[in-house]
Parts: sequence; C-alpha cells; structure tokens
Amino acid sequence: MRKLNVVMNGVTGRMGYRQHLVRSVLAINHQGGVTLSDGSRVRLEPILVGRNEVKLRELAEQHGIQRWTTDVDEVLRHTAERGVYFDAQVTSAREKSTLKAIEAGWDVYTEKPTAETLESALHLARVATEAGVRHGVVHDKLYLPGLIKLKRLIDGGFFGRVLSIRGEFGYWVFEGDWQPAQRPSWNYRAEDGGGITTDMFCHWSYVLEYLFGPSKAVTARAVTHIPTRFDEQGTPYEATADDAAYGIFELADGVIAQLNSSWVVRVFRDELVEFQVDGTEGSAVAGLRRCRIQHRAATPKPVWNPDLPVTERFRDQWQEVPDNADLDNGFKAQWEDYIRHVVEDTPHPYDFLSGARGVQLAELGLRSSEEGRRIEVPEVTL
Repeated sequence: MRKLNVVMNGVTGRMGYRQHLVRSVLAINHQGGVTLSDGSRVRLEPILVGRNEVKLRELAEQHGIQRWTTDVDEVLRHTAERGVYFDAQVTSAREKSTLKAIEAGWDVYTEKPTAETLESALHLARVATEAGVRHGVVHDKLYLPGLIKLKRLIDGGFFGRVLSIRGEFGYWVFEGDWQPAQRPSWNYRAEDGGGITTDMFCHWSYVLEYLFGPSKAVTARAVTHIPTRFDEQGTPYEATADDAAYGIFELADGVIAQLNSSWVVRVFRDELVEFQVDGTEGSAVAGLRRCRIQHRAATPKPVWNPDLPVTERFRDQWQEVPDNADLDNGFKAQWEDYIRHVVEDTPHPYDFLSGARGVQLAELGLRSSEEGRRIEVPEVTL
C-alpha cells in the first residue's frame, strides 16, 4: 500500500481536530485508505504541527500518531518524502506557512479563507500554480447531503427557471460569561482575522458559484450586535469583528440570492443552515442533510386572510427527497477527492483561485457595508 505524508498544521483547534484529523484523515485510514481508480489504496501518514507542545503530545498519544512537532519549518524542510501540507490555523497565520510549504515542494490543501486579503489570496494562487504544486481549498458545504440532493434537482431541471435563493445560517454563540462560548474568541476580533462576513461569504461564494453561477454584484450589511464578549479565561474583551452579516447577491439571468449569517440568532428551523430555492416549475428547501420539494403541479393555493386562523400545515405539503445513496462526512469526502487529485491528477476545481474568489466576495461585502451601497463583483484571474 502506498503511503502519503500529510503535515497537519492547526490540529489543536476545533475544526482542525474534529473534522480534519479525526473525521477525515484518521477515518480514511480506519477504512483502509483512499481508494484509487485502479483499486489500490493510499494510506495517510499524519504529522501533527501546532504551537502547544502539551496538546500536540496528548493528541498524538491519544490517536497513536508517531510524528508531531512545534517547528513547521523543520518538518517541511527535512521530511524526506514530500506529500501534502494542510493548514487549519487562524487566518492571519495561514499565508506565511502555506508559502513555506509551496517553496519546499509540498502540495497544499487549506481551510478557507486562504488569506486575509484578495491580493494575498491571488498571490498564493499564482505562486502555487507557478511552482507546479497541487493546491486545494476546503469547500465542505458542497459535500453536504442536503446540497448534493439540491444539485441533483438542478441537474435534472426540476426548478425550470430559477428565480431566487434564500438562505439562513447560524445559531446563538454564548457571550462567554455565564456559559462558555462555542467558538474561540479570536472569531470576534478583527485584528486576529475574525468576523462572520470573512468566514461565511467565502462559503457563499462557492455554494452560489457551483450550484447557480458566480455572484455579479453584492449588497451587504455587516453588524457587531454584541460589543463585549468574554475570552477563554473569562476576561471581557471588545468584539471588534462583525457577528452577523446580511447579504443580497445578484447572479446571472436575474437570479437573486438573500443569505443571512449570524452568531446571534436563536434557531427556529429544522437545521442550522437552510436554503430555499424557488423556480418557475418548483421549489426546494435544503439543509445539512434533508431536502424537501414542492412541484408546480402540487403547489397549493394559499389565500391571505388575517381574519381567520390558518388551518393548513404548510410544511406537510412538501415531499422529501430520498437519500438514494450513503453519503459520507463532507470534509472526509473532499479529502478523498483531493488525495486522488494529488496522486492520480484527477480534476479538482476547488483550488486556490476558487478560494481567492471567496476572499474577494468577503472583501466586497465588507466594503458594501462600510459604504452603504451595491458593489459589482469583477472577474478575478491569475
């Protein structure tokens, strides 16, 4: 069996540990590796990297991982067999480490955003392309069962002409005083790369692009609803980054997407993220796992009458889209696709240029909010 070194930088963080190390890389090895087109397999050899020696040692011992280090430069320079460098650090630290990996000849796979600015994101894309390394960015939302079902509907022509998309994402993140926060404090400090616009508009960029088409213009409002939060030590700090973002995205052919992102909303929906797509022939509501539809021929005829109570249950009038397949963890599925791209040179469109488009949309969304106006989204190229 072939083995591939995978340097994993940032595994002591929540996403780096849970989704990428445990539920992706280790889960892939548990199933016997990544299956290639000829039936052979590739086993991943993780090398853990981070700043906290104690946490790294504990993780390595817990999962039986032989190699770990706090010196990313040493492992990139002196590992005999190059492989994949993966980065799940805070955004402000990502560009510098990723450039080192590219210069050392490693293929690179990173969380998003790839960098703090569009200029830096495009620089990474150019350097990686010129160096001939295979580069990829996490596009996990496209691998969600709910969005896979939605893509199936789009490809089958279910909607007719798509008219609009409405999305709601978020949940209440506790302030950290009387209950611990579910997200790290850096998320709420702009100087550390925090902010929900920077985080989520990178997602909305590729979700809209690969399902419906790229954004042509954006109008957004980014807000810091809760000005004071409490860090991991219980110390109050000023929240300098936005905790909610309300966006309108104009796509081709007059399609309008309205997407709300919030860490200060209490959930009254079936899943933490839901998208409603309305078209001339039918509508769908897709979440993390479920997808429900209502075809034109089965659409009821509601009548507005505020003087009488509503007796019909509108949600009962929708049909469930079947799974039709066992759909794996989205992070793990993209890891497998990226490893096949590295080993077999299979197509992988979710590269650093795609990541740069996400950074661009976040930048323009923040600019739209600051200037109070609609902003067109120019095409970005290398």
